[in-house]
Amino acid sequence: MSFEPKILGILCNWCTYSAADSAGAAHISYAPNVNVVRVMCTGRIDPQFILSALSGGMDGVLVCGCHPGDCHYVNGNCKAAGRFHLMKSMLVEMGIEPERIRLEWISASESDRYATVIDEMTEQVRACGPLHWPSLDMDAAVEREENPEREGIKGNEQTETGNVLGRELRRV
Repeated sequence: MSFEPKILGILCNWCTYSAADSAGAAHISYAPNVNVVRVMCTGRIDPQFILSALSGGMDGVLVCGCHPGDCHYVNGNCKAAGRFHLMKSMLVEMGIEPERIRLEWISASESDRYATVIDEMTEQVRACGPLHWPSLDMDAAVEREENPEREGIKGNEQTETGNVLGRELRRV
């Protein structure tokens, strides 16, 4: 059985969501791998939404909004673009392929382009393979919080050679 990626699509209400609706109404065929969430503006997308999606089982995240200059909230898509580039850098630092997230500008009249982007994103994430997000041992974390006298690293404490993420500390 081949890998079928799970992708979260976060779509602008005014442009891309309308394009998705038009693509469906026109019976345009595209990959069924994207689960859509509609937001009023891509400028309201917190980077934590993307991290939560990836850590919660999604293999990729596609963010789509109005073309620059056409945002219904003046510059929301510009804010989204700035956050998106920072998010990509953060994912690289975390060891996650930046190809797992994508930002696209798709207007309401571009239903064919919407279908094409969905198919491209699906293939892009399929090529990356399943995302194996490091899972946390929540029971152990709760036990450390409840029993502070217990030996071991708690929270973001540092050791002599590094931090809890295993990264080496630099002495300043």
